[in-house]
Amino acid sequence: MFNGKSTIITGANKNLGKQTAIAFAKEGSNILLHYHSPSSADETEQLAKLLINDYNVKAIIYSGDLSQEDATIELFETAIKAFGKIDYAINNVGMVLRKPLYSTSLDEYNKMFDINVKTSFLFLKYAELKLSEKGSVVMLTTSLLGAYTDGYSLYQGAKSAVYWMCKTASKETQKKITYNCISPGPMDTPFLYGQENEHRIEFFKTQAVEQRLTAVEDIVPIIKFIVKDGKWMTGQNLYANNGFTAPSA
Repeated sequence: MFNGKSTIITGANKNLGKQTAIAFAKEGSNILLHYHSPSSADETEQLAKLLINDYNVKAIIYSGDLSQEDATIELFETAIKAFGKIDYAINNVGMVLRKPLYSTSLDEYNKMFDINVKTSFLFLKYAELKLSEKGSVVMLTTSLLGAYTDGYSLYQGAKSAVYWMCKTASKETQKKITYNCISPGPMDTPFLYGQENEHRIEFFKTQAVEQRLTAVEDIVPIIKFIVKDGKWMTGQNLYANNGFTAPSA
């Protein structure tokens, strides 16, 4: 149970972030829900109301561009002001681009690395400074880190940086905080469908043992395990993909 705990979830308005927020609130955690795009305001407000009314927890909202340092600082300080402490921080912010390296623009590179890498750097930095002793940080990456494929050079490169920053943070912590990554397989969400065609999606399904895409519901229990029962695990990257990729040790 997460009674008395407090959790920050970025990108919490939909998909994995939303379902993680619901799962943690069900077990008693207070939740800070983060979103960025103004178009996500209404759905995030509805989610906060649901958490408060259905699970009797505190749920607050923070909107900001987490590639900006002042916004990231404010994110953590808002949670501390509301809840008194932060126990868990889950970073679900990300952007994907499928495009050959040779036709990728510098603007696309900068945007991908701002959203995926700079936000993660700032999140990890201020998680260490603001979380409670023996807290837990979970960073969402991708199973493409273990794949040899085309089209995802910027996404794979950016998420690789996230993994290594997270791993190093786990060794540098002064507060016994655990830092781990989860790398889901191709997920059955609009995040994937905006980049892939039907043929490739069907192929992805064949690479999993259960012959399907990864569901949000497959990943939420792993996040819960890491922060609650997996405290002896840190600096790790868990490939949660039903066999889509299986990197060697």
